[in-house]
Amino acid sequence: MTTIFAGILMLGVLVFVHELGHFAVAKFTGVKVLRFSLGFGPKLVGRTWGETEYQISLIPLGGYVQMLGEGGGEGEDQELSATERARSFAHKPVGQRMAIVAAGPLMNLLLPLFLLPWAYFIGVNVPAYLEQTPCVGYIVEDSDAGRAGFEVGDCIQALNGKTLPTWNETNKALIPAAGDELVFEVQRSSETVYLRIDADNNSLEGLQSLGILPPQPPIIGSLSPDMPAAKSGLEQGDTIVSIGNESIDSWYDLHNAIQDLDGDKTTFIVERNDTTHAIEISPKRDAQRDAWLVGITPQQQSVQQSYSVGGSIKAGYERTKELVSLTVTFIRKMVAGDVATDNIGGPIMVMQIAGQAAQTDLSTILTVLAFISIQLGILNLLPVPVLDGGHLIFFLYELIFRRPLSLRAREVAQQVGLGLLLLLMLLAFYNDLARLFLQ
Repeated sequence: MTTIFAGILMLGVLVFVHELGHFAVAKFTGVKVLRFSLGFGPKLVGRTWGETEYQISLIPLGGYVQMLGEGGGEGEDQELSATERARSFAHKPVGQRMAIVAAGPLMNLLLPLFLLPWAYFIGVNVPAYLEQTPCVGYIVEDSDAGRAGFEVGDCIQALNGKTLPTWNETNKALIPAAGDELVFEVQRSSETVYLRIDADNNSLEGLQSLGILPPQPPIIGSLSPDMPAAKSGLEQGDTIVSIGNESIDSWYDLHNAIQDLDGDKTTFIVERNDTTHAIEISPKRDAQRDAWLVGITPQQQSVQQSYSVGGSIKAGYERTKELVSLTVTFIRKMVAGDVATDNIGGPIMVMQIAGQAAQTDLSTILTVLAFISIQLGILNLLPVPVLDGGHLIFFLYELIFRRPLSLRAREVAQQVGLGLLLLLMLLAFYNDLARLFLQ
């Protein structure tokens, strides 16, 4: 429940910023704003100040600013007085109408330039391995990397001819390469080998989506209370050396070793403060996961990156550019068919991400807000009728041809756009529910 509430609150902030853009420019250009709503559907609470009603509505998946003469509201089905015509959205110059419509997405794209510098100034925690050489710690069975011939210990030197010194740089390079053949230059012991992954791959989410995981030593980061590991005396920071007769070299060895026990009590050999301890543990069956568990998670090494005032502004600006570029690349690759549609997420996924971030630290909250804000801004600029981008296309036509698109043409375009948007929303909801219940 806390996650849902936090997700709604964070999404509400982004919707408010978006609608504030429309509202502020409408007021600046003299358009009468009838209603400012956070959410859709029935009104929950509201109050009128001046000529505008401000309200919070039932469905927290968006919002709207209703203006005089905008269409479907006051002023469309009755004659306007001269005073009202002067304040009607429909009777404003096309340039002002374009500015009002563009202001919402623009606010979403500008918001990260404010949020990210604060996040970098406060300090952001990032996994330590992201700034390290991309060396393979584990290969997921039946993955793209496994089929390509990657081995544990391989270190990636370059991708498609581009030198890549870190995991982070490699992950960035994989996104624009989605849908293309991937040629990795790999250092294996004392030799250089070249490994190829076909164009039909899962590179969009980085090396891990290809089946390449970073090195992870078998060091315990946390223990679940009332689970076998905690009850038997394992402690945070213990390094697991062996389970029964099986040697443990990395965290990835643990799963199969524990499953092979089939619940039998077995000796875990661990190192703690330069001393060796033998601890008897009986795994516990988890019916939901269909697996034997002992209740431990790995130690995640992270580093905090913080900047000066000037450095944080520069880092925030560069990160904003990077996120915009990656989002545009994703959309372009998806339209071209290079990215699977199951990568599309909807409101449930957004709320999950926002809700989880809200339970961490301030810098993470600001970073996630910036990321989602960019997604919303670019999504709304897509040239689809019913979205802001679609309206801008209509106004651009009017600006070029000195006359608005015919009412019939607009109605047909709106209906087609609404149909496309509904299909996209259904797909996004399906993907969200599939992730929630089937994975």
